[in-house]
Amino acid sequence: MHTQPAQSMIERSRLPEHRTGCREFGAPIVALFPTTQSPQLTYFGAEAEIYAQGEKAGMLYQIEFGVVRIFRLLADGRRQISAFHVAGEIFGFEADATHHFFAEAVCAAGIRVHREPIDPQLSRRILPVAIAALVRTQEHLLVIGRQSATERVAAFLVDMMDRQGGLAQVELMMSRADIGDYLGLTIETVSRAVSRLRKSGHIRLSSARNVDILRPDGLRRICG
Repeated sequence: MHTQPAQSMIERSRLPEHRTGCREFGAPIVALFPTTQSPQLTYFGAEAEIYAQGEKAGMLYQIEFGVVRIFRLLADGRRQISAFHVAGEIFGFEADATHHFFAEAVCAAGIRVHREPIDPQLSRRILPVAIAALVRTQEHLLVIGRQSATERVAAFLVDMMDRQGGLAQVELMMSRADIGDYLGLTIETVSRAVSRLRKSGHIRLSSARNVDILRPDGLRRICG
C-alpha cells in the first residue's frame, strides 16, 4: 500500500503542469454538480491516498482528470483492486458510514470532494452514475469468474476504450501489476496475454502506456 502525507494534496491552481504524465482520461465530464456547489479542485499526486479502509465516510468524489484505483488488502497481504475510476466518474459510495476499501490516485489526479448531505435534487442526478458503477462491477465479476487470461485482458481493453469515448488509442496509466490485481492475474500472465493480442494483430503497443486498438470488433469477440 502506498500512503502519502497530507501535504501531497495541493490545489490545482498551484500546479499548472498537472497534465504531465497523465492526460485527461475518460469521457467528457458531466456537469452533475451546480457550479455554485462545486468545491475547488484538489490535486492528488501519483500514489497519494485519498481515503483508507476503515475511515469515516460521508463524501463523494468526482474526478476532473487522472485515474483512481479502489482496492482492499487481503488477510495474506495481497491486494485486490475492485475498480478503476476515470475522468467524469464519481466514487466514494458506501452503504454505511465507513469506507470498506482504499482509494488511491494512480497518477496525478484532480478531484472535487463533495460533502454529504447531498441536495435531494442532486442525488437524483447521481443515481444513474451509481447504477452504472454497479453494473460495471457486476460485469467485472463475470470477467474474472469465467474468462481466460487473454479474454480478461481483452475485456479490460474494451472497457477502457469505451470509457475513453471509443478512441482507437487507449492510455493505460495503471501498471501491469495494477491490471493483474484487477483481473486476478500475475504480472507475467498479463504480459503474455498482451503479447498474444499484439501478435494476433488486435492491438499495437505505441508506447509503454499507450495501446492502439487495431481490431476493436475482434477484441469484443474474444471477450464474449
